[in-house]
Amino acid sequence: MSSLRLLLPAIPFAALSIAVPLVNRIEPRILGLPFVLAWISAWVVLTPAFLWTLGRLEKRW
Repeated sequence: MSSLRLLLPAIPFAALSIAVPLVNRIEPRILGLPFVLAWISAWVVLTPAFLWTLGRLEKRW
């Protein structure tokens, strides 16, 4: 389970720092936003869910 504790916070970090140059495009538009802006917004919203899950797992150990 320790690998899961390292993986959960690494996923949003990778999505917001490493993957942004890979998804840096305007099309397709999602809800009128360029794709890269929708990508960043989605990960800003999803990151607390990852960290909440990590916190729940930490309480069990």
